[in-house]
Amino acid sequence: MKEESGNIFTIFDEMLPREEKEALLNQRAKVIWMTGLSGSGKSTIAKALERKLHSHGHLSQLLDGDNIRAGINNNLGFSEVDRLENIRRIAEVSKLFLNCGIITINCFVSPTLEIRQMAKDIIGEDDFIEVFVNTPLEVCEARDVKGLYKKARAGEIKDFTGIDAPFEAPITPSLDLKTENREIHETTEELFRFIKSFITLSL
Repeated sequence: MKEESGNIFTIFDEMLPREEKEALLNQRAKVIWMTGLSGSGKSTIAKALERKLHSHGHLSQLLDGDNIRAGINNNLGFSEVDRLENIRRIAEVSKLFLNCGIITINCFVSPTLEIRQMAKDIIGEDDFIEVFVNTPLEVCEARDVKGLYKKARAGEIKDFTGIDAPFEAPITPSLDLKTENREIHETTEELFRFIKSFITLSL
């Protein structure tokens, strides 16, 4: 056992290695990190991708912002500190799934370059596939599925990303997934084709 700070003793080096779990599942684990404005289509595409992966024999886990905040992160608010901790926890959970050989699909606004870099550093650059769900603000606001943009414009929600808080688009995402004037099946198919080589286990 390796002693960490205080009374923490990790057993990571004694656990069944990730490669054996990937061999059992016949896939390579990756973290697909989908970032974009609220209403950009992240969750809709992620759900469609999850189904497509399943139909092709891949085991995956979908982590969505609202689901996470209703559970493991239900003690966090939306301050800058809490947003950072929200993403930190998600990245750590993703790393656990990664080590189990599971493909993890994450859909979080994660609005800044810094916050996404933190997630990438935790998960590991080789396993982090950054997908920019690239939907213009006016399209996201027109959809306003949850009514959040309307509330933000009315001043009922402060520091809302895209309205009075910035969204820093990825500079060099793994995939720039444009969604305007496209059907869900088109964007899902593009994403699936893109990640296929990353998740296919080499013999």
